Amino acid sequence: MTTYRDRAEAGRVLADRLTDLAGRPDVIVLGLVRGGVPVARVVAERLRAPLDVLVVRKLGVPFAPEVAYGALGPGGVQVLNDMVADRIGETDRAEVRRREQAELDRREQRYRAGRPPLDLTGRTAVIVDDGLATGATARAAVQVVRHLGAARVVVAVPVGAEQAYEMLDAEADQVVCVRTPADFAAVGAYYDDFHEVSDDEVTRALTATA
Repeated sequence: MTTYRDRAEAGRVLADRLTDLAGRPDVIVLGLVRGGVPVARVVAERLRAPLDVLVVRKLGVPFAPEVAYGALGPGGVQVLNDMVADRIGETDRAEVRRREQAELDRREQRYRAGRPPLDLTGRTAVIVDDGLATGATARAAVQVVRHLGAARVVVAVPVGAEQAYEMLDAEADQVVCVRTPADFAAVGAYYDDFHEVSDDEVTRALTATA
């Protein structure tokens, strides 16, 4: 199994697949909080593009949290899968939304301190994460950035499951996935260093590229 040394190395390899976007004034790189940010920082530097963070919170079905019935994004964006959401009681949905909105607000306040609200109108948004397992978060991110006005959406990851790649390929304008192992395991299996990214690490990455 081929592995990346850490997220920074993964970012360098990923950036080499995105050279057609380098130096373009419409491009903005968005790191998915939190694990995607160290990867996105390197990508943004290599592409000479601004870096920002995208805070997305999945709305999980109460009795099966891994199944998303929607997502929340910055600026009050809410995306719902009505076929799933309609099967959940209003009280349960309100509780899930309250909990996830509180965490989204906390992260937005922490990471956006002094930064203007995310405005993607007319931009090419490059959504970067450290890997794709189910692809549910990245899919929600695609929907959120479209609601925020992005003209083109690119999803870029160092490694991912083939099924997740195919799902996103139908959602985004372009998906760049460096490796799609046939026997895909958890994302962390493809990194020597896959430590949990802290709030401080995210803040440092944003400060370094400001």
